[in-house]
Formats: sequence, C-alpha cells, structure tokens
Amino acid sequence: QHYYITNNLRMSRGRGNLDPKRVSSELFTLTYGCMVAQLLKDFDSPDEVNKQLDKMGYNIGVRMIEDFLAHTPGTKRCTQFEEVADVICKQGFRMFLGIVPEVRNWNAAKDEFTLLLTENPLAEFVELPPHCTDSLWYSNIICGVIRGALEMIQMEVKCWFIGDTLRGTESTEIRVKFVKILEDSLPAGED
Repeated sequence: QHYYITNNLRMSRGRGNLDPKRVSSELFTLTYGCMVAQLLKDFDSPDEVNKQLDKMGYNIGVRMIEDFLAHTPGTKRCTQFEEVADVICKQGFRMFLGIVPEVRNWNAAKDEFTLLLTENPLAEFVELPPHCTDSLWYSNIICGVIRGALEMIQMEVKCWFIGDTLRGTESTEIRVKFVKILEDSLPAGED
C-alpha cells in the first residue's frame, strides 16, 4: 500500500520537488479512508457508519463556516436559495476540496437542487468492500458539512446522496433541500 501511495504523489514541474498541495490533499484522502475503514470495524452496519459520517461532517461544518467567512470577506448575505447553491459550489467546494460541482435539477419551487460532483477527492484510491456497495455513502461527511455550515447562518436544509460512482452510478450527486430559516433564539431563562 505504501508503494502505491508514493507512486501517485505528483512532482511539481521544473523543480523536482513534491507539490505540497497535492501531497496534502492525498494525505487527507488517505486519512479519511482510514477513518471510514475504522468506522466500518466499529459499527455493525454501513447505515450506522452513514449516520456517524453525517454527524462528524455536521460538527466540521459548524466550525468551517467561520473559516469560510473569514477568507471570503466580499461574500454578501444570500437572499435566495439559488445564491446559496452558487456560493456553496463556486466558493465553498473550491476552497475546501479544490473542486467546483455543477448545480442542476432545481425543483419548481426553487428550494431543492442537485450538486453534481464530476470528481470527488474523498473517493480517490477507494474501492468499497462488497458488503457496502448497496448501503454505504462513503463521502456522507460532505452532507453533514453542508448542513452544519448552513445551520450556522440560520438555514436548515436536508442533504443526502442520490448517486455515487463508488456504488456503480454514472456520477456522484448530492441532493440539497431548503427546509426553513432558523430564528435566533436565546436559551430558556435568558433575556
């Protein structure tokens, strides 16, 4: 396995050095894969692993939104869900995963859309075990990140995978549905 990893690290052009961004992304991908493998050992079913990945992603998203807003000071408050989708794709995914998914399949109410991931950095070097191909959403952490980040800006959404190339579909697709705007509230007893 180590031999395979080192053979896939890309050399930067002209300098003969390893490209740090490429090494970092591949290290992240492999670390994520080890985490998913451990979850599969720790939990009885792939469905439980899906829940754990979503929960982890949610906790990451809650914190990640602060970093996103700090690094994109020109980002204005979105007034329509279409703007939210645009920011998620063109800025969020690019900043944190280095990809730009395509937004498609809006419903008539414009409160639900699909993210088409033409590439998924989390799924590089991955082949699902046979007992997981029908039930594990390997990159389910992404759904949790989206939910957590949007909740921190007072927007409740539902987010789920509808296709994954690791499970044999032609593309990796995530469905995002707007639920409601969350009201700021103080804990009980606080004024």
